[in-house]
Amino acid sequence: MNEHENRKREIVRKVAEKAWNRPLLSSGLWFHGDIRDNFYYASYLFAAAVDPDEAPPFGRREAKQLAERVLSRVLRLQDGNPDSPMYGHWPLNLGEAPDEAAPHELPAELMSSLMAYFHQAFGGQMSETLAAEFEAALQHVYRGEFYRKPLTLCNHHEAKYTAAKLIFGELFGDKAILEDGARSLELTIERLRLEGMAEYGCLPWFWHWIQAFTCALEFAEEPGLKRMLTDLLDGLWTLRASNYLKGAWTGAHSRGWPHDAPRDANVLFDYVQFGDFELPDEMPRTEYAGFLFHAAPEAARGLALDRKAPAELRRALMKSVDGEKRELHAYSYIAADYAVGGLWERVREFDNEQLRWLFSLPVRGNGQGNQLYFFHPGEGYDPSGSDPRHQSGWTEVLYHKNAVMALYPLPEQDPVIKEIIGVLPAGEWIFEPEAMFGRAEGVYFAVYVGGGTYEVRPKSGYSLAVCSGSRIGIVVEAVSAGEAEEKGAATLKDFAEMMAGRRPVFRTDGGGAAEYTGLVSGDAMSLTLLSSGSYEPCVNGNRISLDHYEI
Repeated sequence: MNEHENRKREIVRKVAEKAWNRPLLSSGLWFHGDIRDNFYYASYLFAAAVDPDEAPPFGRREAKQLAERVLSRVLRLQDGNPDSPMYGHWPLNLGEAPDEAAPHELPAELMSSLMAYFHQAFGGQMSETLAAEFEAALQHVYRGEFYRKPLTLCNHHEAKYTAAKLIFGELFGDKAILEDGARSLELTIERLRLEGMAEYGCLPWFWHWIQAFTCALEFAEEPGLKRMLTDLLDGLWTLRASNYLKGAWTGAHSRGWPHDAPRDANVLFDYVQFGDFELPDEMPRTEYAGFLFHAAPEAARGLALDRKAPAELRRALMKSVDGEKRELHAYSYIAADYAVGGLWERVREFDNEQLRWLFSLPVRGNGQGNQLYFFHPGEGYDPSGSDPRHQSGWTEVLYHKNAVMALYPLPEQDPVIKEIIGVLPAGEWIFEPEAMFGRAEGVYFAVYVGGGTYEVRPKSGYSLAVCSGSRIGIVVEAVSAGEAEEKGAATLKDFAEMMAGRRPVFRTDGGGAAEYTGLVSGDAMSLTLLSSGSYEPCVNGNRISLDHYEI
């Protein structure tokens, strides 16, 4: 058994144990939130119970029966009425009375292809009753045709539709649907090559792409279709590897759920693929990482697992914003022990969940944060600070190697929050009036605050630095322990004393400006807000150009 199979089995075993030890609710389900969690947990419990090479810490017969009861309960919540406008669909959030929950479009989109895979893989070990229920449910999905949608935005929803066309076309011998799926697949590959991945740093969206097309590959029979699916998956994993750091997703994020900020927690597919970090006990997105796997190209794996020297990534991508295509520009700097990156442009994303820029450490245990970033709170922000996401558009940035400069020119009259929120990973910190110096996982951080004051509020696994003022500037430089020692700093105290003499110059004339010379790079950086409303990021006196960013 290879390393990937071992890690898949480890996930199956751990999720199965969680399922076995979780008491059923009176409804016969484990969860009354997202219906998919019941399906995922029951799938893992069933798989562990019937695996002859494993010795589960529970009775196989009892575990299989429990898994079958929950799976059957999930399947029976489907709308099986052909005359219903929601034919073939399941409810999403079950509430207090699952049998009365209204059907929703998402579960069939996100779950039905996985159901087809599960039935194909384990149908022979199911009871006759459960196998028949699966067959009926898949028939309803097929006839309901939720997937009969054209390719327009090339997003994760359409990735699921395309995969479903391929899977259900193959499953039911429907040549027309299969051909429709093949055309959609060709268009998807062409769009990605021409425009890049618009759902940049997209969690959990990226994993929906991976699940959808890995699942479709399991069903594919025609060699040309298999080749296209393999090429697409190779491209997706190469993209993932380029922004990978020991489980962390570096650079800007178009979307991150609460469990992915300020810590990367949606890591199971990464764990199976790369395995260079410890599997966390908490697994907020189990999905089907324990079942579906496509090996990344060796070059991509080598890039992700053996970063001999820091790398700068400059990418352009096309994205539909307010009905118009915009060219966006993403920058990342990835070293062996940390990474930093972001998007040059502000974009209004779904639920206002763009994370514009961040520093990343490798995934850490015990729920500790592995991200450092600052932002001005916008629509959707939780004032309690328990969910440090949802940024406004009042930010201008400069990215250069291991440093970020950010200015927050808040309007004087508009009713905006006059605070900048900073996230600091748990570690050892020294706080001074206008600077913060920290060390976490062998990486030092120098954080400079201009134009205001700040206070630090401890949270679980990280701290919030709440900066008050209407003209705040932030400069952050990350320095590895080895780089710091080369400069004469062997301890955090040494580092703080060294960096205290390198404070940036913050100016309030005009729109505001900041100037800083990097410790590691030695480069002079400046970020200036112009009276015209534009901004000017410069390195060594030269304005940074985005012309050389390529898709």
